[in-house]
Amino acid sequence: MLNDKKIVVVLPAYNAALTLEKTFREIPFDIVDDVVLVDDASKDETLEIGRQLGIKHLIRHDNNKGYGGNQKSCYNKALELGADVVVMLHPDYQYTPKLITAMCSIIANDLYPVVFGSRILGKGALKGGMPMYKYIFNRMLTFTQNVLIGQKLSEYHTGYRTFSGEVLKSINYMANSDDFVFDNEMISQIFMKGYDIAEITCPTKYFEEASSINFKRSAIYGLGVLRVSLQHRLHMWGLLKGKIY
Repeated sequence: MLNDKKIVVVLPAYNAALTLEKTFREIPFDIVDDVVLVDDASKDETLEIGRQLGIKHLIRHDNNKGYGGNQKSCYNKALELGADVVVMLHPDYQYTPKLITAMCSIIANDLYPVVFGSRILGKGALKGGMPMYKYIFNRMLTFTQNVLIGQKLSEYHTGYRTFSGEVLKSINYMANSDDFVFDNEMISQIFMKGYDIAEITCPTKYFEEASSINFKRSAIYGLGVLRVSLQHRLHMWGLLKGKIY
């Protein structure tokens, strides 16, 4: 609990056996009440390691549902547990769990309803090993999204996000894609509802075990992001009614 608000950390996992324990050990359990691990049909021992760590809330998908599909299960379970604050943390140790307290305190003190850990604020991305082509791709997409959506985020593509339970209940995230563009559809829904998003500087690590998508998937993702941003603008103008709103 933090300011009497229940905090639940959700771990959307796929083949995270090599990094799950290290991630779990750094979660600040002085404020975190529950942890939910959703294993998206991993081919390794992710689920077994979760059991060994004593994670009470374990969900396994028999078939791979994708990154977005995994998050849907995560948020559904967190809300079922009565979460007031939900932290989405990748169990691949690319983002440090040590920022959970800072991110949750912003929401628990009613300053902002959503907080992102940004790799772009400061020099965390390149210092942590982000490939240059991904950095440039990130900056170009983010600039375009800010113009189309009318916001000023430093990046839309971080995988480290914290939400109030109120926000998750008010948006129709179940209507979103099951693929990677799910994250950007959520951002569009959040802004469309009139919520603000805070950002804090987040160091990141790129290494062999950390999850990453290849160039082809990155290009497909980028096109999906542009589609979502354009849809957001057209919906704002009343020219198109997006099904996710």
